[in-house]
Amino acid sequence: MSKLNNSYSRRSFVKLSAATVAALGLAACGPAKEGTTAASSSSASSSAQGGSTSFAAEGILRVGMEAAYAPFNWQVSQETENTIPIENVSGAYADGYDVQFAKIIAKALGLKPVAVKMSFDGLVDACKSGQIDIICAGMTATEERAKSIDFSNPYLADRVAVITKKDSKFASAKTLDDLKGVTIMGQKSTFYDEAIEQIPEAVHKEALEFVPDVVAALKNDQVEAITYSEMSAKKLLDTYPDFVMCDLTSGFTGDYATNDDNAGIAKGNDETMKKINDAIAAVSDAERVEMWTACNERMPA
Repeated sequence: MSKLNNSYSRRSFVKLSAATVAALGLAACGPAKEGTTAASSSSASSSAQGGSTSFAAEGILRVGMEAAYAPFNWQVSQETENTIPIENVSGAYADGYDVQFAKIIAKALGLKPVAVKMSFDGLVDACKSGQIDIICAGMTATEERAKSIDFSNPYLADRVAVITKKDSKFASAKTLDDLKGVTIMGQKSTFYDEAIEQIPEAVHKEALEFVPDVVAALKNDQVEAITYSEMSAKKLLDTYPDFVMCDLTSGFTGDYATNDDNAGIAKGNDETMKKINDAIAAVSDAERVEMWTACNERMPA
């Protein structure tokens, strides 16, 4: 299961943002899982399984996400210029980096964006079947997922990091070999869980569905380490001063060497995908850094 090739360079984003990352609040520890539901069939768009020639025909772009994965996406109770309504949670709104790109994409398509809150591992099937129109949820394009849906070029470049505690014997790890035998956990149905298989003799604990629960497992010493978003690590370390990110000079390889974020739509919508990629490409590296920084500054603690 390998990543799809793409035209957007992780190196260009990281190079531009390197000077600002130290100042960012970059954590993936969003709110708890209250209100999480699958999209109902009654809210399905006119996209049929396998794609449709009439994308989001009702004029509404239904955007699938967890709404519990800050700074990528999270749930709030008040509407702001940064939010979109959550269709299946009464009185709730979604904010985050994914949301900002969903708004950009929706504008390019002439559609009104609404979030549909559901578990991460249900997103691909929901998109394929037409329950949602697009995925903007910190999801990485892979060859396996691309068998079911199509993916855009990346709108964020990232890598898989390893977080442990400062007093851990693994805190000074420089390679995956240095992590040999570590008890470790990642998020369910993501690269963060799959990448663990590359660590020699790792005690691979059962993955949890929500990132805050994974973080809590490390905080409560249920595991010795967790896998995490490198771009989001700074805020996590600020929030938990006893945490540290392993400075891996030789880290994950192959499919897991990078961990980019891509939008996904049902197959058979090639013209729509071209418009989505054009909208993503129109956002400069500087604008991406500005959005990322702003999301980290206002995300929930």
